[in-house]
Amino acid sequence: MGKRSWLAAILAVFLALMAGCGPSKRTDFKATDITGADFGRHLELTDHNGVKRSLSDFRGKLVVLFFGYTHCPDVCPTTLSDVASALKLMTPDEAKQVQVLFVTVDPERDTPDMLREYVPYFYPTFLGLYGTPAEVATAAKEFRIHYSKHAESGPIGYLVDHTAGSYVLDRKGRIRLFQPYGQPSADIAHDLSLLLRE
Repeated sequence: MGKRSWLAAILAVFLALMAGCGPSKRTDFKATDITGADFGRHLELTDHNGVKRSLSDFRGKLVVLFFGYTHCPDVCPTTLSDVASALKLMTPDEAKQVQVLFVTVDPERDTPDMLREYVPYFYPTFLGLYGTPAEVATAAKEFRIHYSKHAESGPIGYLVDHTAGSYVLDRKGRIRLFQPYGQPSADIAHDLSLLLRE
């Protein structure tokens, strides 16, 4: 098991255990219901268009939040593709009520121009978010995301190991679900549709 997979597995177990505490959980979600979690309440970063963003900007929509980076060889493009496919399985009206946010964990290389080219490639409304290394670290800590660089031979220079999986926040900005890496698009669409009907 690779380091990223190991981190994802540890986080999934932690979230599953946490799901047994606090408010009662729904059993009809495919992802892990983490309703009532005491983290993931604040996010202050800049989008790839240069607009300062916070979670309150997206109230009234579901938010799918994923931390990654544009040089990622596997987890990030797969996740963005899976979520894009999920939105295409939903009705156009449902899809308009979902905002995907991709937070870079590689702010040194992921410039606004690079994010603007990379993130909407998967789906036009997806937004890339960036900040200073300190701002990204604060956001990652708030959402309990681990990331660390490691050297890689070749032109890339380094890769970034990071927590895989996405969070889903409801229309009121409350963190509700943890979607593990590799969750089928149909399952993602199922869960988003359920939340939209609340």
